[in-house]
Amino acid sequence: MLSQLKGLSRHFTEETLRAYLLDRSVRRDDGCLIVRGYGSQRGVYQKVAGRAWAHITAYVVFVGAYDPGLDVHHLCGVPDCIEPTHLQQVAHAENCRSRTQQPRCRNGHEREIDPTSGRYRKVCRACNSEAQRRWRVRQAAEVAAARAAYGRQVG
Repeated sequence: MLSQLKGLSRHFTEETLRAYLLDRSVRRDDGCLIVRGYGSQRGVYQKVAGRAWAHITAYVVFVGAYDPGLDVHHLCGVPDCIEPTHLQQVAHAENCRSRTQQPRCRNGHEREIDPTSGRYRKVCRACNSEAQRRWRVRQAAEVAAARAAYGRQVG
């Protein structure tokens, strides 16, 4: 069963991996078992035991019956939780549908609803137009520098 996990160190057995995951995790008041993986960022998916995803590894070790063709979904919505009762296997399409979308982009602009899908647009129009404006300024500066290099008048 452990051979189906991508990135898992080969020296682990199910018993040692179970102990390893429990040693690296902390129980929260809401019932989540939060794992401390490689790196310092919390609240994101964690990698442990080589380069294997912690939630997938926990599903294999604690639940079993792992199908590599399906995704492991967090019922609690906490990406670094490895509590076995909070994990279930679902199809990739179902996993994508159940993701929550943020109503604002990373720069704080309100996202628009896409009329075809009824979901938030992936690309923020305000951020996109600002990026295009910056690109046009860079391109104009490059053209001016190239013309100046050939001795042509900048116009």
